[in-house]
Amino acid sequence: MSFLFHESTLKDQHILITGATGGIGYETAKVAIQAGAKVTITGRNEEKLNQLKAECQDPSRVFLYKADLMSTEDREKLLSAARDELGPITGLVNSAGIGGGDLLEKLTEEDLRKIMELNYFSLVQLSQAVFNQMKSGKSGSIVNISSLSGLRGTHGNSAYSASKFAVTGFTQAFAHEAIQHNIRVNAICPGYVDTEMGRNAIKSKGERERRSYEEQLEIAKDSIPSGRLTSPVEVANTIVYLLSDAAENIVGESIKISGGSVMR
Repeated sequence: MSFLFHESTLKDQHILITGATGGIGYETAKVAIQAGAKVTITGRNEEKLNQLKAECQDPSRVFLYKADLMSTEDREKLLSAARDELGPITGLVNSAGIGGGDLLEKLTEEDLRKIMELNYFSLVQLSQAVFNQMKSGKSGSIVNISSLSGLRGTHGNSAYSASKFAVTGFTQAFAHEAIQHNIRVNAICPGYVDTEMGRNAIKSKGERERRSYEEQLEIAKDSIPSGRLTSPVEVANTIVYLLSDAAENIVGESIKISGGSVMR
């Protein structure tokens, strides 16, 4: 896929991307750099963060900081270090998250708490801290990565779906408050994305149905009118659009990227 944005689309913007070692966050960092932004990338795998920085078009505009977003201390240090290195944060992409869970009867309290802590609680707490910084500049954009599972429940997906429904609801409620300060808050709700998390979700569903990964993948593709999974860069392009001035009156939306699967 060719590059879709002008190199000045995000000029003078400082974008913080969480979960940058995952497929969507990884591609978003690269597209944001191509669009002219300065980018702080964070995650728990420092080796992958360094790899991502090296792959970016201009590594000099990339600041990496290893952090555990479930730690209050790490979140505070991350924001302080990012601001000192690249200036005030003008955009936040909450891409950190995990899949997993099981049928409700098999779901453990530990699994449920872990999914909710990372997918929802840490997202809200980081957004709160960044919002407090953004208000002084009276502008900004926050993009939360939710999911189609945050719009409709699916079999064997109660914990993950609940966490993403929470993100979608938070996005809409927060958007009312934030827009009063000229800060836009939106969510992306992808269907199956060709990432490690997406492939694991297909694999887990196949195991529950006693099918091979390849069999379950074909079933997943058949359920999508476009006949394929979404690529991470397609999601990244939508995120960068929402970060840009071109999306200045898009507020509190949940943008579906599903290849048409929501129509079935």
